[in-house]
Amino acid sequence: MSSSNYSTSLDETAQEALDLLIPPARERLRQSRLWNYLTQKRGLKENTASHFCLDTGPIVRNFNISVPPSWKEKGEWLIYPVGQPGKWQYGIAHLPGLKPKYYFPEDLSKPLLGLENLYHESCLVVEGLFDYLSLIQESFPAVCPLGDHLSEEQARELSHSPSPILMLDGDKAGREAAEREAEKLSIKVRIARLPEGEDPNSLLVKLGDRFRAEVEAIVAGARTLSDLRREEMACRGARFKPLYSEDLAKMLGLTIKKDQTNKVVTFLGQLSAYSDDSQINESFNAPSATGKTYIPLEISALFPPEDVIVMGYCSPTAFFHDIGVFDKEKGGYIVDLSRKVLIFLDQPHTLLLQHLRPLLSHDKKEIRLKITDKSQKAGLRTKNIYLRGYPAVIFCTAGLKIDEQEATRFLLLSPEISQEKIREAIYLRIKKETDPKAYSDWLEGDPERKLLKERILAIKEAQIKDIKIGCPERIEEEFFGKNKALKPRHARDIARILSLIKCFALLNWWHRDRDGSTVVANEDDVKEAFKIWDEIAESQELNLPPYIYNFYKDIILAAWKEEKAGLSRGEILKKHFEVYSRVLPDWQLRQEILPMLETAGLISQEPDPADKRKILVYPTTPLTISQSKNYSESHGGVKSEKAPVEKLFEETGDGGDLTEVVV
Repeated sequence: MSSSNYSTSLDETAQEALDLLIPPARERLRQSRLWNYLTQKRGLKENTASHFCLDTGPIVRNFNISVPPSWKEKGEWLIYPVGQPGKWQYGIAHLPGLKPKYYFPEDLSKPLLGLENLYHESCLVVEGLFDYLSLIQESFPAVCPLGDHLSEEQARELSHSPSPILMLDGDKAGREAAEREAEKLSIKVRIARLPEGEDPNSLLVKLGDRFRAEVEAIVAGARTLSDLRREEMACRGARFKPLYSEDLAKMLGLTIKKDQTNKVVTFLGQLSAYSDDSQINESFNAPSATGKTYIPLEISALFPPEDVIVMGYCSPTAFFHDIGVFDKEKGGYIVDLSRKVLIFLDQPHTLLLQHLRPLLSHDKKEIRLKITDKSQKAGLRTKNIYLRGYPAVIFCTAGLKIDEQEATRFLLLSPEISQEKIREAIYLRIKKETDPKAYSDWLEGDPERKLLKERILAIKEAQIKDIKIGCPERIEEEFFGKNKALKPRHARDIARILSLIKCFALLNWWHRDRDGSTVVANEDDVKEAFKIWDEIAESQELNLPPYIYNFYKDIILAAWKEEKAGLSRGEILKKHFEVYSRVLPDWQLRQEILPMLETAGLISQEPDPADKRKILVYPTTPLTISQSKNYSESHGGVKSEKAPVEKLFEETGDGGDLTEVVV
């Protein structure tokens, strides 16, 4: 409806009737209990309050207002007439204390009160009728949309104003509405912040004669939305000091003992969900009962719950139906995973993994898939699935064997299994289980943990659109200095390093140069990212879970140095028990660990010259690795009293198979 609809007068008969009915209705208002409500509780002056008239039935009919029977039972309500004698436009009915607050003619969309004030400089936009009247009686130009939401028509009307100011209520809903409407409007608007819990009418009642000066001061402090956000973020930034890997490891160490690199990388991976296209995918691969799900879940507890999706087993169709929302226009399900952390507590269904691969590779921000699903008639039908956005994905699996396609899409991690970590984890578990409430109070009361959660929320709300790196030459120097012999995999590795750099910049964006919503990473971010990468580089370059690579170093290499000869599988199993105090199934050694090490070029398997039935394992010359550092899992061995392990590992003809061990 255009502005002319608001100014269209009622028909001549209605005008004549209203000219006769309104004056006595105003007089009756002075005699009613509502007069004290207006002048005392609402603080309106008598000449302002006299714009209201008491309903007598004919007035409502002449304004074409249909009020519910419950109102009529109350006996008294207010009518706000818009216009003047002979030129009445419409009326608004209001009964204090009931919802909805207002009724107006059925053929009129929600009006914008005060259209005559739109062309004034600094026209104030307020929520409620009494806020509007409070300002009008003090000669402030104001308009009122009768709520905190502008209709399309009201927004178009407001666009005629040269410089409107949104002065919505001083509560959370009002602040959020002001920002929402400021973003929606096509013109430049400013926002005036009212004191907490106040609105213009409550200020009028509280301040009386000082009301005008207070409003003038509030208007003088009005800012554009972008200015307000910059100021608010600057204030928050003063609370958030720069954070680096050591600081993070200390904060996360409250509930995650040891695993210094693992917990930092996992945190950065989940934080990367709030970047535009630098999300990091991670895969925790390790045997059962080593804590591979503990680290991701503990860190996810720091993030807003609505941003974390934790999945156990899930079939492909269930995943899409559970998370997807049907879109009629597209004729398919929209699965929006942008700015989400997706944690799989076990290896996903093979078909689901295939569907997710393009998303994990960041091929395109919206990917269309076709899946088959059972129809009601027990047949099969195809469905369109639209995967949207890049989530940060974490897999946790006890399966050590990794498909090459997944290995290239994930950072491979394994939890540490050192004696010290196990001991500290036991202490923490005892503390948690013996008194859960005290543990929860201790955890949530930790000031650094609380500040970290606030920091994450502030990063989310900042809506950083892009992160660029201001020192590419520093990256080139570091990367090429560490990688003399380049290999195809290095193109993949540099992308991961760049993502780590951007994550550190995102973590500290208050302390970085900015260009609008773009943050510029600096040399500190580059230094921190390479420091983390150095810790995990070897296993990533070999496409091996750190647990497997550690197995090679602590078991096979150590045993070979002792024997100086090819190793049978029985000897490897025996050495594993000596180091880890845990039995390794022979099938897992044969089917998973040795084939992976052989594929990586770290070992060769050859028949024993003395007995062709036996297969011996030989460590080979390692591939060219860029670092002397190793992997995310460190100190993998467990010190223990050595049992007579030789008796436990009686070799069979093919190298030994442990069937039962009793210690």
